Amino acid sequence: MSIHSKDMLVDLYQGDFEEVSCSYDIRRLLSPDSDQLIEFILKHFSKTWASEVKAAIYKNHPSCFIAVKDRKIVGFACYDATAKGYFGPTGVDEAHRGQKIGKALLIKSLQALKDEGYGYAIIGGVEPYNFKFYEKTCHAVVIDKSKNIYKRMV
Repeated sequence: MSIHSKDMLVDLYQGDFEEVSCSYDIRRLLSPDSDQLIEFILKHFSKTWASEVKAAIYKNHPSCFIAVKDRKIVGFACYDATAKGYFGPTGVDEAHRGQKIGKALLIKSLQALKDEGYGYAIIGGVEPYNFKFYEKTCHAVVIDKSKNIYKRMV
């Protein structure tokens, strides 16, 4: 995470989020698949993300969605992991990018946050190259003076 990353705010009152059509199965993680998800994250992303995701998946009702193709996890998105009301981390296997998987996972997660009673969601630690994606997809706005919860990391 760079010094230029910023939190972004999403207004969940803006209406229901339209599901995104993609050829992958987007579903809430089932606990027996948690080890497979952690292995996927360690292989494609980072140990830090794997640690953060554990907070979302080790709940009775995991706050994590996965994208599946041919019984294999190819992407994920979590919410309420590091902090309540936060979206992320999220990632898609590089070989499967460009097929609206990330967008579908984001929208599914934001709708879940709204359904669980949140009025706003925070997308934590967004890198500048991702600002436009979030602005376009869910009308997120940069929180210029955010403290960024991830700056507390050791």
